[in-house]
Amino acid sequence: MAVTKVQKADQLAELKKKLSECTSVMFAHYIGMKVADVSELRRNLKDAKAEMKVGKKTLMQIATKECNLPALSDEMLSGPVACIFSFDDPLTGAQIAFKFAKDHPQVELIGGIFEGKLMSKDEASAFAKIPSRTILLTMFAGMIRSPLQNFASICNSPLQSFARSLSEIAKKKSA
Repeated sequence: MAVTKVQKADQLAELKKKLSECTSVMFAHYIGMKVADVSELRRNLKDAKAEMKVGKKTLMQIATKECNLPALSDEMLSGPVACIFSFDDPLTGAQIAFKFAKDHPQVELIGGIFEGKLMSKDEASAFAKIPSRTILLTMFAGMIRSPLQNFASICNSPLQSFARSLSEIAKKKSA
Protein backbone atom coordinates (compact mmCIF):
# COMPACT_ATOMS: atom_id res chain seq x y z
CA MET A 1 0.00 0.00 0.00
CA ALA A 2 1.40 3.38 -1.03
CA VAL A 3 2.05 6.06 1.54
CA THR A 4 0.01 9.21 0.97
CA LYS A 5 1.47 12.73 0.95
CA VAL A 6 -0.21 13.46 4.28
CA GLN A 7 1.35 10.35 5.85
CA LYS A 8 4.77 11.31 4.45
CA ALA A 9 4.40 14.83 5.86
CA ASP A 10 3.52 13.36 9.27
CA GLN A 11 6.48 10.99 9.16
CA LEU A 12 8.80 13.83 8.13
CA ALA A 13 7.55 16.02 10.98
CA GLU A 14 8.07 13.16 13.45
CA LEU A 15 11.61 12.48 12.16
CA LYS A 16 12.52 16.17 12.38
CA LYS A 17 11.15 16.37 15.93
CA LYS A 18 13.14 13.32 17.03
CA LEU A 19 16.30 14.57 15.31
CA SER A 20 16.03 17.91 17.08
CA GLU A 21 15.44 16.28 20.50
CA CYS A 22 17.97 13.44 20.37
CA THR A 23 21.58 13.55 21.55
CA SER A 24 22.67 11.07 18.87
CA VAL A 25 21.13 8.96 16.13
CA MET A 26 22.49 5.66 14.84
CA PHE A 27 21.48 3.92 11.63
CA ALA A 28 21.19 0.15 11.61
CA HIS A 29 20.17 -2.72 9.37
CA TYR A 30 17.61 -5.04 10.91
CA ILE A 31 16.33 -7.25 8.07
CA GLY A 32 15.56 -10.87 8.90
CA MET A 33 14.63 -10.27 12.52
CA LYS A 34 11.53 -11.87 13.96
CA VAL A 35 8.78 -9.58 15.23
CA ALA A 36 9.45 -10.74 18.80
CA ASP A 37 13.15 -9.80 18.45
CA VAL A 38 12.30 -6.35 17.07
CA SER A 39 9.88 -5.85 19.94
CA GLU A 40 12.55 -6.89 22.44
CA LEU A 41 15.06 -4.45 20.93
CA ARG A 42 12.50 -1.63 21.02
CA ARG A 43 11.67 -2.45 24.65
CA ASN A 44 15.37 -2.43 25.62
CA LEU A 45 15.81 0.92 23.91
CA LYS A 46 12.72 2.40 25.51
CA ASP A 47 13.95 1.39 28.98
CA ALA A 48 17.14 3.37 28.33
CA LYS A 49 15.40 6.49 26.96
CA ALA A 50 16.12 5.63 23.35
CA GLU A 51 13.86 4.70 20.45
CA MET A 52 13.99 2.88 17.13
CA LYS A 53 12.03 4.15 14.14
CA VAL A 54 11.87 2.80 10.64
CA GLY A 55 11.07 5.30 7.92
CA LYS A 56 11.57 6.00 4.26
CA LYS A 57 15.18 6.79 3.43
CA THR A 58 14.26 9.84 1.38
CA LEU A 59 12.36 11.23 4.37
CA MET A 60 15.42 10.58 6.57
CA GLN A 61 17.57 12.48 4.09
CA ILE A 62 15.12 15.40 3.91
CA ALA A 63 14.75 15.52 7.72
CA THR A 64 18.51 15.64 8.33
CA LYS A 65 18.90 18.35 5.70
CA GLU A 66 16.10 20.45 7.22
CA CYS A 67 17.60 20.01 10.72
CA ASN A 68 20.97 21.29 9.40
CA LEU A 69 22.62 17.91 9.96
CA PRO A 70 25.10 16.25 7.57
CA ALA A 71 23.65 14.88 4.35
CA LEU A 72 22.98 11.15 4.28
CA SER A 73 24.17 9.46 1.11
CA ASP A 74 22.31 6.69 -0.69
CA GLU A 75 25.35 4.44 -0.19
CA MET A 76 25.20 4.90 3.58
CA LEU A 77 21.50 4.10 3.71
CA SER A 78 21.57 1.00 1.52
CA GLY A 79 18.80 -1.51 2.20
CA PRO A 80 16.14 -1.16 4.89
CA VAL A 81 17.43 1.15 7.64
CA ALA A 82 16.24 1.88 11.16
CA CYS A 83 17.03 5.08 13.07
CA ILE A 84 17.98 4.61 16.70
CA PHE A 85 17.51 7.87 18.60
CA SER A 86 19.16 8.38 22.01
CA PHE A 87 17.46 11.08 24.07
CA ASP A 88 19.43 11.08 27.33
CA ASP A 89 22.92 9.60 27.14
CA PRO A 90 24.15 9.70 23.51
CA LEU A 91 25.77 6.27 23.87
CA THR A 92 22.75 4.25 25.03
CA GLY A 93 21.09 3.58 21.69
CA ALA A 94 24.34 2.54 20.04
CA GLN A 95 25.38 0.40 23.01
CA ILE A 96 22.06 -1.42 23.23
CA ALA A 97 21.96 -2.10 19.48
CA PHE A 98 25.59 -3.27 19.52
CA LYS A 99 24.97 -5.57 22.49
CA PHE A 100 21.75 -6.86 20.93
CA ALA A 101 23.64 -7.60 17.69
CA LYS A 102 25.87 -10.10 19.49
CA ASP A 103 22.90 -12.48 19.77
CA HIS A 104 21.07 -11.23 16.66
CA PRO A 105 23.47 -10.87 13.71
CA GLN A 106 20.71 -9.25 11.62
CA VAL A 107 21.25 -6.01 13.58
CA GLU A 108 24.23 -4.09 12.27
CA LEU A 109 25.20 -0.48 12.93
CA ILE A 110 25.95 1.21 9.61
CA GLY A 111 26.60 4.79 10.73
CA GLY A 112 25.23 7.63 12.74
CA ILE A 113 25.22 11.30 13.64
CA PHE A 114 26.70 12.68 16.86
CA GLU A 115 27.37 16.34 17.67
CA GLY A 116 26.49 17.33 14.12
CA LYS A 117 29.04 15.00 12.55
CA LEU A 118 28.39 12.00 10.36
CA MET A 119 29.88 8.71 11.57
CA SER A 120 30.94 5.82 9.36
CA LYS A 121 30.17 2.19 10.11
CA ASP A 122 33.50 1.73 11.90
CA GLU A 123 33.08 4.94 13.90
CA ALA A 124 29.56 3.92 14.93
CA SER A 125 30.84 0.55 16.15
CA ALA A 126 33.69 2.23 18.07
CA PHE A 127 31.16 4.71 19.53
CA ALA A 128 29.01 1.81 20.75
CA LYS A 129 32.00 0.28 22.55
CA ILE A 130 32.67 3.37 24.70
CA PRO A 131 31.82 2.67 28.36
CA SER A 132 28.65 4.32 29.66
CA ARG A 133 28.74 7.63 31.51
CA THR A 134 28.22 5.90 34.86
CA ILE A 135 31.13 3.54 34.29
CA LEU A 136 33.39 6.38 33.13
CA LEU A 137 32.52 8.43 36.24
CA THR A 138 33.24 5.41 38.46
CA MET A 139 36.61 4.91 36.75
CA PHE A 140 37.42 8.62 37.19
CA ALA A 141 36.49 8.55 40.89
CA GLY A 142 38.71 5.50 41.35
CA MET A 143 41.63 7.27 39.69
CA ILE A 144 41.22 10.29 41.95
CA ARG A 145 40.85 8.17 45.07
CA SER A 146 43.83 5.92 44.38
CA PRO A 147 46.69 8.35 45.22
CA LEU A 148 45.01 9.45 48.45
CA GLN A 149 44.34 5.85 49.40
CA ASN A 150 47.98 4.90 48.80
CA PHE A 151 49.15 7.83 50.88
CA ALA A 152 46.71 6.92 53.67
CA SER A 153 48.07 3.38 53.86
CA ILE A 154 51.52 4.80 54.63
CA CYS A 155 50.24 6.86 57.54
CA ASN A 156 48.92 5.50 60.85
CA SER A 157 45.48 7.08 60.87
CA PRO A 158 43.16 8.52 58.22
CA LEU A 159 43.06 11.90 59.99
CA GLN A 160 46.84 12.12 60.01
CA SER A 161 47.02 11.23 56.34
CA PHE A 162 44.38 13.80 55.46
CA ALA A 163 46.21 16.48 57.46
CA ARG A 164 49.52 15.56 55.81
CA SER A 165 47.90 15.66 52.36
CA LEU A 166 46.54 19.15 53.00
CA SER A 167 49.93 20.23 54.36
CA GLU A 168 51.71 18.94 51.25
CA ILE A 169 49.26 20.70 48.96
CA ALA A 170 49.74 23.97 50.86
CA LYS A 171 53.53 23.60 50.61
CA LYS A 172 53.35 23.02 46.86
CA LYS A 173 51.10 26.04 46.32
CA SER A 174 53.34 28.35 48.36
CA ALA A 175 56.45 27.20 46.46
